[in-house]
Amino acid sequence: QVQLVESGGDLVQPGGSLRLSCAASGFSFSWYAMSWYRQAPGKERELVANITSDGGATNYADFVQGRFAISRDNARDMVYLQMNNLKPEDTAVYYCNAEWAAYEVWGRGTLVTVSS
Repeated sequence: QVQLVESGGDLVQPGGSLRLSCAASGFSFSWYAMSWYRQAPGKERELVANITSDGGATNYADFVQGRFAISRDNARDMVYLQMNNLKPEDTAVYYCNAEWAAYEVWGRGTLVTVSS
C-alpha cells in the first residue's frame, strides 16, 4: 500500500522545538523528491520545505529560513522536519508529500500547536 504517515506533532510553547517524521511505504522512496507542507486554520496549504531525491539540495519558505531543517534517510524511507524557535504562527497541520514525475503521494498530516 502506497502511503506516507506523519508523526511528531504536539503542543509546544513558543521558542520550543519539535521534530516531525514521515514514514514512507509502498513505493520507491529514493526516487521521490520530498516536501513538507502546512495548513493553518482558515488558510491555504503552503510549502514549508523540500529536499531532492538524493538529499543533495533543500529549499525553504522564507518564513522558516534558519529555524527549520528538512532531512531524509533513504535507507529507512524516512523524511524529517526539525523545527526550532517555534512561533504561534507555526500552528498548523503539517503534511508530508512525495513527488516524482507525474506521481504524487500525500500523508494525512500531523498537528503542531504552538501556544503558551
